[in-house]
Amino acid sequence: MAHPFFTNSGKLSILAGAQTGISEEDARILRGLRSGIEGAYEELIDRYEQQVFGMVYRLLGNQSDASDVVQEVFLKVFRGVASFREQSSLRTWIYRIAVHEAYNHRRWFSRHCRMEVPMEEHGPEHPNCLDLTPDPGRSPFEQAMDSEARTLIERALTQINPVFRTAVVLRDVQNLSYEEIADILQVSLGTVKSRILRGREALRRELTQRPDQGFAEAMA
Repeated sequence: MAHPFFTNSGKLSILAGAQTGISEEDARILRGLRSGIEGAYEELIDRYEQQVFGMVYRLLGNQSDASDVVQEVFLKVFRGVASFREQSSLRTWIYRIAVHEAYNHRRWFSRHCRMEVPMEEHGPEHPNCLDLTPDPGRSPFEQAMDSEARTLIERALTQINPVFRTAVVLRDVQNLSYEEIADILQVSLGTVKSRILRGREALRRELTQRPDQGFAEAMA
């Protein structure tokens, strides 16, 4: 039985009625933020922090780094709320900032990681300098899979091209529409679909190269 994480292009139809602006609820939160109402800040954090953390964690593969990036994301959101032009949904705008910050952090980390001497040796189960830790939050993706399978996939995600990884995470983990992903990444719908397909195929190849090949075959 095919798992939704590995579903291919059969369901890649463009969703109708995609959101092109902000909802009334978004507008209410934005009015509160721009007026400096503390409750609006709390509501924004309550609504989006866990979602953003889950996405950033899977882009970076490290819980501590993800926490730092998420903190920076919301600082930028709060500082930039006055200049938000409301041409996309509030979630799309926040995710766009989060993806950008995750990319910036990864570039910084890649430069500095090569210059640092690791405190511990990393065995075959940790092929790079990222410490993989479980995400405490639960998403539909996590609820659909047992912890062992999830760990295998999350480790495999860190090994594929970051461009494809981002597209797969946004679609298959965050359950965003293709239009939202295109808006977040500032690319065309065709590019989004191509990156998702290539990312899924790269992930499938990565899983089949691991000892538990039967897992990837069973999920295909």
